[in-house]
Amino acid sequence: MLKEIKALLWKDIVLEWRHKYALNGILLYTFSTIFICYLSFEVLHARVDQFSWNALYWIIILFTSISTVAKSFIQEKEGRQLYYFNLVRPQSIILSKIIYNSGLLVLLAVLAFGVFSLVLGNRVQDPGFFVLIILAGTVGFATTLSLMSGIASKADNNGMLMAILSFPVIIPVLLMIIKLSRNAIDGIARSESLDELLTLLAIDMIVGTLAYLLFPYLWRS
Repeated sequence: MLKEIKALLWKDIVLEWRHKYALNGILLYTFSTIFICYLSFEVLHARVDQFSWNALYWIIILFTSISTVAKSFIQEKEGRQLYYFNLVRPQSIILSKIIYNSGLLVLLAVLAFGVFSLVLGNRVQDPGFFVLIILAGTVGFATTLSLMSGIASKADNNGMLMAILSFPVIIPVLLMIIKLSRNAIDGIARSESLDELLTLLAIDMIVGTLAYLLFPYLWRS
């Protein structure tokens, strides 16, 4: 299975590099949204407070994640899916998608954090813990959205369906992330956030396990 996952990961990386316009479009979307937020506060002559800073950042990351992961299965043609079906195990496919999307979203989220801090100021008093939250949160987004993208691909490649199915699962993850990142922004001791962090990791593991167990049945259809 490891060889299959490595081969599928390399295939996704090569395709992403070959079609760089998709990644460039996502980067443009993210940075443009951050710049619009900056202009909005600049016009109002207002300084963005900690609550707004936190909310704006995670809203941007959420919609960037949806735009990024939406193409995971939707871009795969029916003939290519049949080829994969005869070549590799379905578990390898979903795991490779989750790993690839997790890496891509972590990269985008860290870049967005740097640009967001540069443009709107850095409100985070504990940057190390905030980066850890970014890792846990984006993995949760990638896992959930990868599974939902697989489901949506079986329904006439409806990208809107993926977003609708994802929100009920993502909302608890998003609320937990916002609470944890607020603690990092306020500089609260990390031990105070341990329970919430473990809960977030548990949600990531549960969704990942469900994707691993349920995707083979979805793939056979």
